[in-house]
Amino acid sequence: MGWLSRITGRDAAAAQAALIERQTAVISKLVRARYDAAQTTPINQRHWAMADGYSADAALSPEIRRKLRNRARLERDNNPYLAGMVQTLASDLVGTGPRLALTVPGETSPDVVGRVEEAVYEWGQRIDLARKLRIAKMAKAVDGESVGVLFTNRRLNRRGVQLDLRLVEADQLASPVPSIDPAAIDGLQLDADGNVARYWLLDHHPGATMAGWSIAGRWYEAEDVVHWFHAVRPGQHRGVGEVVPALEQFAHLRRYTLAVITAAETAADFAAILKTTLPPEGVAAALEAWETMPISRGMATSIPDGWDAVQMKAEHPTSTFAEFEKRMLTAIARAMNLPYIVAAMDSSAASYSSMRGDYLVYRKAIGCERADLERVVLDPILERWLDEAALVPGLIPDGLPPVSDWSWSWTWDGFEHVDPAKEQSALEAALRTHTTTLQREYAKRNLDWRRELEQRADEIAEMNRLGLFVDLAPEKNEQETETTVNE
Repeated sequence: MGWLSRITGRDAAAAQAALIERQTAVISKLVRARYDAAQTTPINQRHWAMADGYSADAALSPEIRRKLRNRARLERDNNPYLAGMVQTLASDLVGTGPRLALTVPGETSPDVVGRVEEAVYEWGQRIDLARKLRIAKMAKAVDGESVGVLFTNRRLNRRGVQLDLRLVEADQLASPVPSIDPAAIDGLQLDADGNVARYWLLDHHPGATMAGWSIAGRWYEAEDVVHWFHAVRPGQHRGVGEVVPALEQFAHLRRYTLAVITAAETAADFAAILKTTLPPEGVAAALEAWETMPISRGMATSIPDGWDAVQMKAEHPTSTFAEFEKRMLTAIARAMNLPYIVAAMDSSAASYSSMRGDYLVYRKAIGCERADLERVVLDPILERWLDEAALVPGLIPDGLPPVSDWSWSWTWDGFEHVDPAKEQSALEAALRTHTTTLQREYAKRNLDWRRELEQRADEIAEMNRLGLFVDLAPEKNEQETETTVNE
């Protein structure tokens, strides 16, 4: 009876397989009824052919990141639009550099706090911090990430803080050899909690002509490295350039521009073309194919018998170039979180209201980026600075509470208003209602509010001494004046 049991078992297995197949078909039909985008058809098959299920780190393999960096850099170096966009992003984000706004608990004199803030500002000037931050932003936009190493610069003032920041390109953040360790990402070593514990940095750029393909380098502890990168997926540890989604559009724009130029040049190169006016069986003067003849300026001439002269016209694609370029730049600007008027530096077609609306969205994005820059770059650098400053006699005034009790924020350059009169009125109202502070408003202009008030007090005192009239009272509008009279 063994053969019977085997047959019976095969039948049972076949029946179970058939049942599973029917259930799968039912589920598939349900999915098709719910998500059209989940279906693969002859029409969309090529469009979705490159979709994959790789993790964030696996999708950004070292070779993929290298290729994207090289292409983005090539476009940045040869495309004036992209070069301008990147520079504008860095200038608007960093400006002349951040200023520290320190808050110390207790009855600490503002002058003492100001001395610490000024010491941090002067140190930032010595190491050219603002320019390095602008370069870091440009690298993040094009390369996808910016890497900086904190080190002791012995050429700085020996009596002060010698902490410095050295920027390196993302190419140097790379593992010396491939690893199958899940806790090792290209150039990064993770700890048990998923935090980056160490960074491997090559001693030389892989593309340096003198360095060759040397993989010599060393591990740097995480507290000695600042790694600021553009992340778009959870679990991502290496960055992809902000400009990457627009690289194809830049290529399309460049090819279309070349096509327009070629059409115009072709029309200009062919001054005239001779075509016969006779039917195929007619007889015209004999001319060789592709024969050329010089045309003198201002000359009147005759045409061979049976022929007519026609000039070429560059009607396409010249007539649609302006609109195509604008559409492409709009898509590119959207990928880089820029309004069109900023990306193209062209507000000729914008109204006052549309400009304000575009800038509100853009400045909100700048605010988010500044918060990220403070958390990832500036705060760790300041903590290292405070640790070293505590060892320099007299740099931090005596009598202050422990640094662990301090809190701080960063102030940046403000944005100029398109209507200064309205901005001034809004500022006066905000100061009267205590919804802003002098420290915050002066910091937008990168000025110290204490120094400015002292300077203004000296000016008013001198004007009073000279007998000059100083009107410091705010102007009253007609409604306020009428109300006062009625009372």
